[in-house]
Amino acid sequence: MSVRGTDSYTDTDRLPEPVARAVALARRAGFEKSCRPEQGRLLQALAAGATGAVGETGTGCGVGLAWLLAGRRPGTRIVSVEREARLVGPVRELFADVPDLEIVHGDWTLLHGHGPFDLLVLDGGGNGKQTAPADPELLLTPGGTLVVDDLTPLTAWPPTHADRPDTARTHWYAHPSLLTTEVRLAPDLATLLATRRP
Repeated sequence: MSVRGTDSYTDTDRLPEPVARAVALARRAGFEKSCRPEQGRLLQALAAGATGAVGETGTGCGVGLAWLLAGRRPGTRIVSVEREARLVGPVRELFADVPDLEIVHGDWTLLHGHGPFDLLVLDGGGNGKQTAPADPELLLTPGGTLVVDDLTPLTAWPPTHADRPDTARTHWYAHPSLLTTEVRLAPDLATLLATRRP
């Protein structure tokens, strides 16, 4: 979820087809918090490496999900969870013709019934990122990848946010089951990538 992320899509003719459709839906719905193209391209590349299942929290209007669909291999299952009921129906309709895709309405913890995942994207307003964060030992396959997006780039250690310790970020660096690094996608945008230790 990026504030005004939908507005960052200026040339939809060059987007993968599912992404262009999802951006159009987001605009029709007045949904501004889509993932940005920089994040989407990363998701597309990571989805291409998943061979089993992919999980996502915070479907929104399906823009990040569409990037995952654009990159996934045939037969790779994707499960996306969205807590806002008003968004679930339109996204299900948008991707009704897509096989091996399930869009679940509810809290992010519903992913527990669908994993473990080769790739897990923690998107949306704190879904599994901060309060009671997702447990990679339950949700990731050994060697699986966790993505925590929509961060401001790290400029100092230890990291802070609003002049306080950034525990939402350091949790993932300190997790004993993960090897974690940060990737800067733009001057104002970063994401954490973590691999579950075998």
